[in-house]
Amino acid sequence: MIIWGGYNGNPLDTGGRYNPSTNTWTATSTTNAPSGRLWHTAVWTDNEMIVWGGNAFSPGDVNTGGRYNPSTDTWMPTSIANAPDARENHTAVWTGSEMIVFGGGYGVTLNTGGRYDPGTDTWVATRTTNGPAGRTQHTAVWTGTEMIVWGGQLDSVFATNTGGRYVPATDAWTATSTMNADATKSHTAVWTGSEMIVWGGYNINGVLNTGGRYNPAADTWTAVSTSNALILGCLTPPCGLALK
Repeated sequence: MIIWGGYNGNPLDTGGRYNPSTNTWTATSTTNAPSGRLWHTAVWTDNEMIVWGGNAFSPGDVNTGGRYNPSTDTWMPTSIANAPDARENHTAVWTGSEMIVFGGGYGVTLNTGGRYDPGTDTWVATRTTNGPAGRTQHTAVWTGTEMIVWGGQLDSVFATNTGGRYVPATDAWTATSTMNADATKSHTAVWTGSEMIVWGGYNINGVLNTGGRYNPAADTWTAVSTSNALILGCLTPPCGLALK
């Protein structure tokens, strides 16, 4: 497990690698590491971790990032040419060949994103036509063929039950159904292989112990049982994590 960045009085550019087999930590190098930041994203590519975006306090939100190779304990920067606008509280997924980031922002939410190819160190903007409204504190999962973005906070809505499905092969968006879906932000989401399961978060009614299962093949939502369920939510993302 590799962790990096965050906040401890100041934005951090440090991290660590945890080996569960030996129950030991090893610090990550800071040489050529990105500037310290919080509310950024990170994805694993099979051989490196890519960190991008976030808030560095000075100058604020950034559109910079870095690629960390644990085998060599080295960093190299991500290109900023054609990179998305600086942002925080966005999402990022790994497709197997690209990192796709979407949304986020500070003050004004963004409906833009970008696809980063580490093989060529290049960015391509994601289309906004038919895409979801700008948002923060949302979630995104990768299904194998598309990215599903859901929930979060809009400029004019405290929490939303809207989302979108983005197919990078066609650079096209399709809206997700809202029928039987509850509005939430700062929730968690995982992909099971056939469904996205959303859980927790909060909305105008407070912290939630509800969730839903979204089937993209049928474009339908099914409520998750709340029997014996715990509450998962917080006021400052990132909050609880969910893993499949």
